[in-house]
Order: sequence, then C-alpha cells, then structure tokens
Amino acid sequence: MGNDNQTKIETTFHSGELTRDSYEAWLRYAPLHPDQAKEYAPWCETVVVASSGHAQLVATACEELTNGIGSMFGRKPQEVRNTDRERFLLIGTLDSADLQGILDEAEMEALGEEGYVLRTVEQPQRRFIAIAGRTDKGALYGAFHFLRLLQTGQRISDLRVVEKPAAKLRMINHWDNMDGSIERGYAGRSLFFHRGTFVADWKRIRDYARLMAAVGLNAISINNVNVHETETRLIAPELLPSVAKVADVFREYGVRIYLSINFASPIQLGGLTTADPLDPQVREWWAERSADVYRHIPDFGGFLVKADSEFQPGPFTYGRDHADGANMLAEALQPYDGVVIWRCFVYDCLQDWRDRSTDRAKAAYDHFRPLDGRFRENVVLQIKNGPMDFQVREPASPLFGGMRLTNQLLELQITQEYTGQQKHLCYLVPQWKEAIDFDTHALGEGSTVARVATGASFNRPLGGFAGVANIGDELGWTGHILAQANFYGYGRLAWHPELTPERITDEWVRLAFGNDPSVVRTISRMLLDSWSIYENYTSPLGVGWMVNPGHHYGPNVDGYEYSVWGTYHFADCHGIGVDRTVSTGTGYTGQYHDIPAARYESIESCPDELLLFFHHVPYTHVLKSGKTVIQHIYDSHFEGVEQAESLAEAWSGLKGKVDDDRYASVLSRLQQQSEHAAEWRDVVNTYFYRKSGIPDAHNRTIY
Repeated sequence: MGNDNQTKIETTFHSGELTRDSYEAWLRYAPLHPDQAKEYAPWCETVVVASSGHAQLVATACEELTNGIGSMFGRKPQEVRNTDRERFLLIGTLDSADLQGILDEAEMEALGEEGYVLRTVEQPQRRFIAIAGRTDKGALYGAFHFLRLLQTGQRISDLRVVEKPAAKLRMINHWDNMDGSIERGYAGRSLFFHRGTFVADWKRIRDYARLMAAVGLNAISINNVNVHETETRLIAPELLPSVAKVADVFREYGVRIYLSINFASPIQLGGLTTADPLDPQVREWWAERSADVYRHIPDFGGFLVKADSEFQPGPFTYGRDHADGANMLAEALQPYDGVVIWRCFVYDCLQDWRDRSTDRAKAAYDHFRPLDGRFRENVVLQIKNGPMDFQVREPASPLFGGMRLTNQLLELQITQEYTGQQKHLCYLVPQWKEAIDFDTHALGEGSTVARVATGASFNRPLGGFAGVANIGDELGWTGHILAQANFYGYGRLAWHPELTPERITDEWVRLAFGNDPSVVRTISRMLLDSWSIYENYTSPLGVGWMVNPGHHYGPNVDGYEYSVWGTYHFADCHGIGVDRTVSTGTGYTGQYHDIPAARYESIESCPDELLLFFHHVPYTHVLKSGKTVIQHIYDSHFEGVEQAESLAEAWSGLKGKVDDDRYASVLSRLQQQSEHAAEWRDVVNTYFYRKSGIPDAHNRTIY
C-alpha cells in the first residue's frame, strides 16, 4: 500500500501484467481514428479559458481537456486566455464576459448548480465550442462530456447540449475498514486505509476521484456503514487531519466526502454513559464533534448512519425512534448545511423461522412509514431498491411512494454480493433500470421510483442515489474488468435516470474498448444479456437467498431457510414460494399503492419473474409461458449454463481485437463462470427434483 502501491502500479504496467487500459477504465483517451482526428482537430488545437471570478474547478477541467485531447491526438492543445484562432474551445463559467449571451437568464437558472452547456457558437470571424457551467463544477462535468463525445466518435460541429443532473445527491458508499479490508469487496483491499491508518497513495485516490467526476458523481462515504471501534475515531481530533487530506483530493473533482458514524460514539469517544438522542449532553457532544469536523473540512457532506440494524447501536436502546436519532444528528449538522443519510435497512435479524407471519420484506416500511413528516429537512432516508437485500430479482421497495414528506435516496449495490461477486459477469444496469422505472402510482401514473427518489414527485429538497462501491486496490479497480461497466452505468443513471441500458452500454464499451463495430456489438450483447443469464442458472421466479451463508457465494438452496435472518422460500414436496398477499399471506402486497398492490396480489396478474416472491404455488402451477414451475426451474438452469458457456465463446471471438492482457483476464473469469454455472444448475435442479419427485420432461441428467 501507500507509495509502494504506486511503484507496484508502474512496475506492473511496465512488465505487461496489466495494460494501462485496465487502470484508466473509461478515461483511456485512446488515439482517435485518423478520419475522426482530422474532423475534430481544428476545434481542439486551442483551449481558451474564459475570464471569471472564483472558479476552482475550471483549472481541473482545463487539465482534463488538455490531457485528454493530448492523448487522443498525440499532442496537447495550446491553453490561452484569448485567441485570434478561427476555431477553438472556450471553457469557463457563464458569468464570465467571454460567455455572455450563450444562454438567457431562464436557461441559466434551469441549469442549477451542476448543469452545463456544450454549444457551437458562430460569431463574426470566429467559431468556438463553449463548454460552460453556471458554476465551475458544471464546467468540469461539461469537459468530461465533451471528451466522451470525442472518444465515442460523435459529431461536434453543431452542438446544442444542455444537461443538468436529475438528482442532487449522486453518491458512492464504500464499505471499507481501516485494517484495509472491505466488507463485500471483491477487487482487492481498500484505497483509503491500511493497517489502521490512511494510505499514502494520493495519486491513486485522485485517479479514483477523476473516474467518479467523469460520470457525474458528487459524494462519497469512505468507511463501512458497519462502524467498528477504529473507524469510530474518524471523527475524533487525531484522525480528522487525515480525513481532511482525503477530502482535499476529492474536492479537486467536485466530490464531497461523508463519514459513516457509530451512533454510540458519545459513549465510545466522549466518555458519556448514554447515547440517548434526546439527552442534552449527547446533543451537545454531537454539536461539538460536528463543529470540529467542519473546522477541518469546511465542505464536509455529512454523516451516513446504519442504526438499530444487524446489531449496530441506535435509538431503540433508549426507547426512541429513527426520527429522534436522525433529527438529533441533523440538528448538529444544520449550521453547516450538512446532511444526515439514515439507512432504512432495519429488520429483526433474530427471527423464529417457524413463524410464517414474520416477513422481513415488510420491515423497512413498517418501521419508517409511520414516521413520514417527522424528519428534519436535512435528513435523507437511504432505501434499498428492493425490500430484502440486493437479490438478483426483487420488486421495488414500497417505501418509494409510501413516504411523501421525507427526503429519499435510492440505494443500489454495485458490488455484486449476491450476483457473482465480480467473478461472474452480471451487468446490473438493466436490473437497476427496472427499479428506477417502477411506477409507484403514488400520485397516479408516472410516479416512478426515479421521480420519488430525486424529490421530483413530492417536491422534496434532497434526494438521489447511493451506490455501494465495487472498487478496490486491484489495478483494474473492479476485479472483473467488465465489472467496470457497473460503476460507470451507475454514475450515468444517477445523473440521468431516463437513459436506456443500451445507450449506457454502448458508451462504456466504446470508451473502454474503442469503436470497432464488432467489438462494440459483441461486448454490448454480452453485458446486456448477462443479468438474465445469471438469474437463469441461480434463482428462479423471484426466489433469492439460495447461497452459502456468510460469504454468499455459491449454491446452497437451504442455506438461509432455517435461519434467524428471516429469508425463506418455503419449498416442500408440494410447492414453493412465499405467500405475501393480503388475503392469505403476510400482507406485504398491501404496502404498495392500489395498482401495483392489485397486480402482485393476484396470481393471474403477478409477473412470472416475481411469482414466487409473492405467492406459494404447486410445482405444477402453469406459468404464462405455458411451462410448469418445476419445468421452468429445470429449463432455465440448463439454459443458463449454455448461455454462460456462450459468453466465453463470444469473448473468444474477440481475440486480436482486444488487448492481450484484458482479453486473457476476462476469458479466465468467463471460463470460471461457466464451470460455476454448472454447479449451480446441478445443485438447484437436484434439490427441486428430490423435493418434488417430478422428472424433467426432457430426461436430462439431474442427480
């Protein structure tokens, strides 16, 4: 770690173990095709920096522009304050004299704090492309957008791009521990911590900040939401200077830093006998700690809190509720415009598996819905996309649309805890897109999760997205090279939730692997198919959790079936699935608004892919496809293995079209995936054959 890690990076690049392409990810800036270079060159030979006042990030934007163009063209553009060139790039903030009139007042106001414009401007004796934001942060995002246009071969001679993010918060949650380990990390060790202290590799952290800013991400929490003893001290005086250094690096790219905090810190750090959120001494302690944090980091984002969940301390200890706990912290942060992000992953993790009336899926709604309207304006509730825990298939959480008076944040898991752990290819953008587009019907048709989470539906001041990171210190960042697409795709959706998976995928492949049509077509198809392939050979029809307890990798159909964690499939010799209906089950369907509630309540209208999440049915139940449930299980698992094998075959066809190092790395993972898919198929099919006694209609081998 530390400086040794940078030496390791340079040595590895030099030795050919890994290409710079892997490390630079979507910021490769590979040399352009000669025809493209010829078209773009007249515009890109000169960068003019617009005159403006305080514009800290404009310097970063210029650096990115000149370095990116230099890499693509083989020579850097000239950077000047003014020019007599006929064509050039003009970058800055819209309040500068050079950019007056590019937008009218209404258009400028609509850009907000982070929006930008890319516009080809024709003036007497000069033509230029304006890259401008209302603030310097907007200019930075605009610079990355412009570079993306060049990398992907888009036309730039008549640009009229106006963009602003849909969400105010676009955040990454790291689950890093100060010993260097990462909870649910599958790509090496922490970028930030090593053996109880901070790393010294600031360049690596800066490169990570660049990757974040390039996809429009603006916030990061650097430590695990499960806050252990050492991490509790991150808000203490002895560690805050180091936290401030990390914040300094991210600030260069417009990213604000947050910390996960231990709710019991007043006891563990402050020597108090209580952490009761209504105790005046506790409130005073948090106010003093917050003031000290902001003395070190004036633009500190705020606190991320996991409380009263999976043995983490919280307000329940003192007979208080989540609003009491969150509001106490919000009060301490409010003078500095700080934000409390309070996770809604709260449920009884010491359940009796014999009690079918207890339903973990209902827990978050039951805990938080009654508190709607009680949270302060600088509190945001962070809600997982589904009601359970990042399974390969879940319905959208009913909390979205269930709370109208509270800021909300959609939590997605980029790291693939239950979806192959970055050993298997499982591109999650299509899964996330289904959740984002889910219509809650909270205000009638069109009340999508995206509109609720961003605050648009209920006119809330805060909201957005939080993604659990898949990043580690491996040189390729994400273990599986193609898992970089999940991080990229998350950032693009957080900025613009209406983007299609196809658009995002095409972008990433071109940025990461170039514009060869056969390469783009092949990798795009692999990515877009991979989620359904993974689902086919693992979990059928909305059933999750059939994994080995603890590490969650590999098949174990009954791994959590008799568990205190409260996750069940209820398979017996007659049927399978969880009855979550109002009429005969746990009542979970009643947490949705009328239209989705009715859809899920009825077996006839419930989508097949979620049937077993909502209903317990016989193995002989006939799906809308015409197959029985048991035959679907058999067929999908055999098909999934064939599809996994086809991924490796498709990738093999790219030999010579992809650099040798990334080609070999990805091929090895795909071959491993194919072998593991067969293990999944045989374990799951054998389990349900023995359970049901019903043979496969095609007489294939089931053990």
